[in-house]
Amino acid sequence: MSFSRKQFALSAIFVAILATGGSFMLLHENADAKAAPTAAQQAATVDVAPVVSKTITDWQEYSGRLEAIDQVDIRPQVSGKLIAVHFKDGSLVKKGDLLFTIDPRPFEAELNRAKAQLASAEAQVTYTASNLSRIQRLIQSNAVSRQELDLAENDARSANANLQAARAAVQSARLNLEYTRITAPVSGRISRAEVTVGNVVSAGNGAQVLTSLVSVSRLYASFDVDEQTYLKYISNQRNSSQVPVYMGLANETGFTREGTINSIDNNLDTTSGTIRVRATFDNPNGVLLPGLYARIRLGGGQPRPAILISPTAVGVDQDKRFVVVVDAKNQTAYREVKLGAQQDGLQIVNSGLQAGDRIVVNGLQRIRPGDPVTPHLVPMPNSQITASATPPQPQPTDKTSTPAKG
Repeated sequence: MSFSRKQFALSAIFVAILATGGSFMLLHENADAKAAPTAAQQAATVDVAPVVSKTITDWQEYSGRLEAIDQVDIRPQVSGKLIAVHFKDGSLVKKGDLLFTIDPRPFEAELNRAKAQLASAEAQVTYTASNLSRIQRLIQSNAVSRQELDLAENDARSANANLQAARAAVQSARLNLEYTRITAPVSGRISRAEVTVGNVVSAGNGAQVLTSLVSVSRLYASFDVDEQTYLKYISNQRNSSQVPVYMGLANETGFTREGTINSIDNNLDTTSGTIRVRATFDNPNGVLLPGLYARIRLGGGQPRPAILISPTAVGVDQDKRFVVVVDAKNQTAYREVKLGAQQDGLQIVNSGLQAGDRIVVNGLQRIRPGDPVTPHLVPMPNSQITASATPPQPQPTDKTSTPAKG
């Protein structure tokens, strides 16, 4: 074979190799192009839950302060030297428990003097009565004058009047002696002693406060409700105590204490547009104290069906709220919703959803409306606490609380 023929053959082989390599690369690029849409269409896995459909009662939330039902400033009713304090500061006392003792000796002496005057008055009554009886017998035989009879009758009346005064003096002296023992007028928690043993205390106007006492077995919670709440819940009830009311403290997340409406003010404050309401709550363990901040949950009206969802499922689009709904084909869709208050840890949906809808509750940031998803079915978060329509331990609502005045 000549050199030119060999060169031609080698060139042909080289061209064939290039053609084969180009075809392989073209096929590889086509495969990549076909695989790209498949990867793009891979569905994201997200948590999906059916909406909760249940009957609810509307609630409103307010803030207020606890107040003692009975609050007493203990003051001396007689003047004297304080000789004993019978309680520990901050302790619980019962009605009738001895709190302070004022030196009783001057009052014992006064009582004895009053008793002596009473005995003298009784003797005088006996004498004047006997003298009047004697003169009345003598007047029948004209042995004495009419003037003597008048004098005897007057002496008898005076003696009886003095007897009444002596008895009153004894009663007053005995009462003053009792006042030397200062006792608790109500059961409750007592404050500290403001006066120590050995000091002289005075009665009357401006008497010093020895200590203060507040009842703790039951307390008031005072709060201000707006006009709409008053008209909707309270004014339509024949008995305001039928309006359900619950309370929670500042460090609590629920409303664990059930109470009753005790009183409603007789006028609306036109400046704030609110009316003062007072509820009563039991305090069996004595934890509640006057002055504590109270979160009040007030309900009423007729139960109604509602849709509830987890707050984590709600997205924000400027001033709008939305959820992502998953249909039967596992396609996602944007759905604007109108929200109400929160209840039992769930968000009330006033419009935009209906029973049977499924929504994304976790993973909103990984999807866009219209994307296919692989749903991971889960129960609605917090739905386990919605077994009761009016539970005694509900979660806070998102209503703006109305602060207590004062």
